[in-house]
Amino acid sequence: MAKTEIISLDAAARTEFGKGAARRTRRAGNIPAVIYGPGFEPVHVSVENIAFTKVVRNHGINAVLDLDIEGEKELVMIKSVYQNPLTLEIDHADLLKIKRGEKVEVEIPVVTAGEPAPNTMMHVETETLRILSDVLSIPEEIVVDVTDKAVGDQVLASDMPLPEGAELIDDPELLIVNFMVPEVADLGETDEEEGEEGAAEAAPAAEAGEE
Repeated sequence: MAKTEIISLDAAARTEFGKGAARRTRRAGNIPAVIYGPGFEPVHVSVENIAFTKVVRNHGINAVLDLDIEGEKELVMIKSVYQNPLTLEIDHADLLKIKRGEKVEVEIPVVTAGEPAPNTMMHVETETLRILSDVLSIPEEIVVDVTDKAVGDQVLASDMPLPEGAELIDDPELLIVNFMVPEVADLGETDEEEGEEGAAEAAPAAEAGEE
């Protein structure tokens, strides 16, 4: 399994809290964040907006950071980010303190590969899967092969190909991908029926015009 890339990032300690302090932090071009973890006193920091946003854009949630807080190092994972609903800029971030060798609960995007059988519509019911993974071996995505899957087939959480050493947290019966009869077939029949009805209605009108 590929090792997770550890990204170095600078941070600064925050001593002011509250909405006003957070706004000042953002106006200065930084993002307020909190480092937390079991048995760990939360630490309030700020990270440079552009650099942190680039990490999220390129590596997503679950990215592992070697955070340099004014000379003191902390190994953390991006657990969640909160965006401004209007600007979509990151307003705040939660960072989980981690240790090498431990396992963490993460949500991994589900990606399909291949094409189902002809006349089969595929619908992804669950877009992420919760697993327990080594903190330095977190997969960016979990790929499931749907080649030649036919109507009536299903992919459950228990069918997903997990990375070596990872454990499933979600219900094994959770529906991930469903394969159904294409809806376009029904739409086509409806269109034909409407066309026939329209022609039948038009016929009397045409006859009346001829009279």
